[in-house]
Order: sequence, then structure tokens, then C-alpha cells
Amino acid sequence: MTGAHRLARVRPLSSASPAEQFFVANGDADFLGGTGTVWTVVDTPFPDSPANACSAPRKGWETGDSVPRETFQFLAPSVPANVLGMAHNTGQAGRGLPPQAFHKAATSVVGPGDAIELPAGAGHVDPEAELTIVVGRKARGLTPGNARSAVLGFTIGNDVTSRDLQKSDELWISAKSQDTFTPAGPWIVTGLDDADLAVSIVHNGIELKAASTANLGWKVDEILVYLTSFMTLHPGDLVLTGFPAESAPLVPGDTVSCRVQGIGELTNPVKAVSWENFSA
Repeated sequence: MTGAHRLARVRPLSSASPAEQFFVANGDADFLGGTGTVWTVVDTPFPDSPANACSAPRKGWETGDSVPRETFQFLAPSVPANVLGMAHNTGQAGRGLPPQAFHKAATSVVGPGDAIELPAGAGHVDPEAELTIVVGRKARGLTPGNARSAVLGFTIGNDVTSRDLQKSDELWISAKSQDTFTPAGPWIVTGLDDADLAVSIVHNGIELKAASTANLGWKVDEILVYLTSFMTLHPGDLVLTGFPAESAPLVPGDTVSCRVQGIGELTNPVKAVSWENFSA
């Protein structure tokens, strides 16, 4: 499939294994109706990433098969080796500071509909809706002229952050890498012009003040050039670009949706979690 389209990592509802995964594609501009709800099973868009390999084909889930939306569950769009975000990239003022990235644990990534779990002691926790780069190939030493060659497409990321822990942890690890603190999805959109896309949060049905990717200080190409100046990005890696819009603190029982124009909406419930009953 060529041209602008959606790609998604999914699990059939008929699956007998929680590890089963396939990639599907859809080229319809109407995401909500008609052929926009019927997807085609495709080969993995990350052929150099074993973690993103398709499961063994079976009846109804072979390359080229059509699968209706109601027959599968959307997962996070990739299994990343690295999840990165950009600090102080909420507006043009950020350009007055050197670019700076932070690392989020890959284990913090969850998919659409999965619960954001708030542990005791997390304090004030904010969602952050962000245009998120999905890396398509191994990349190091990118330049402004070739940075886009490393981009498979874009998805929505929610950079869930504990503000209280952010104040006490100068590396932000405990603030941003908690389990479930990086919802991503529901799909990847290729061929998207990311220069001026509306970004917003819907908190318990109330849409908060929106902003635009045009408000970000450091843009997609610049972010990729910066990151690959000191590290190698891998197929399936996720790079959250920054949150310029309005947020509201999360509490158990909430529902939060992150919207990015041209991609859609990523929705997750919020619940409390206790580690007293946790077992590995």
C-alpha cells in the first residue's frame, strides 16, 4: 500500500495468546465509516525489529486478508526499544534553551483503552497529548536534509507525568516512567503534514484549550537531528515531541482523551493501583 494511510498493530479478538500480534493498514480518508473500518493485513512495517514481527499467519489473518474493525483490538502502534520526549518544548521560548531530551521506560507504553494506573504517592499527575514520531529505520547522525527518511509516520502519545515526583527527581525517571505512563496509538498515520496540527485533551468529556504543533519550539526534523547526534534510534522507537496545550490533573475514575488533528483520538481510563497485591 502506497501513499498516505494508517497502520496499526492489533490483536485479534479470537486470539488464544496475549502475545499474538499483526499489522493492518487502511488507506481510506474516512476513519469512522465505510471502508475506513475494514482493514487489510500487511507485513510488518518494521522488518528489522524482531519485537515487531507479525505472528504466524492463520486463517483470516494472512497477508492481504480483510479484517473488520470489530474483530480486533488496537495495541500500542509499536514495541519500541526507546521512548523519548523533549523537555521544555512547550512553545517558542524553548528555543532559548538548548534542546534536551528525557527517556521514558519502554515498559511504560500501553495501548488505547488500557488503564493509566496511579500509584499511591504519585501526587499531582497530568496527561500531555503529543504528536509522536514513529521511527521507521535504524538511524544515527541524521541531518536536516535526511531526517524525514527515518520517519515511518506519526501517532498520538500521552506523556503522563507526576508533577510532584518531577520536582523531587531531577532526572524525571520516577515522574515519567511509571508503568502505564505512556499510552500511545491508536494507529500510525503516514504522509502527514505535521507543521500545524491542533493538539488537545478531553478530560471527562470536557475539551480543554487546544494548541498547535506550530507552537512547538523544536520541530520534528530538528528533534531527530539532535537525538541521533548522540544515540541510535531503532525501528519502532517513539519520540514524543512536546505538549503546548492545556492539561488537567488526573484522578482515579477519570477518562482522558488525547487528540491530534489528522490522526484522531487516544482514550484511556484512569484507575488507582496498589502494589500490595502485585506479583511478578
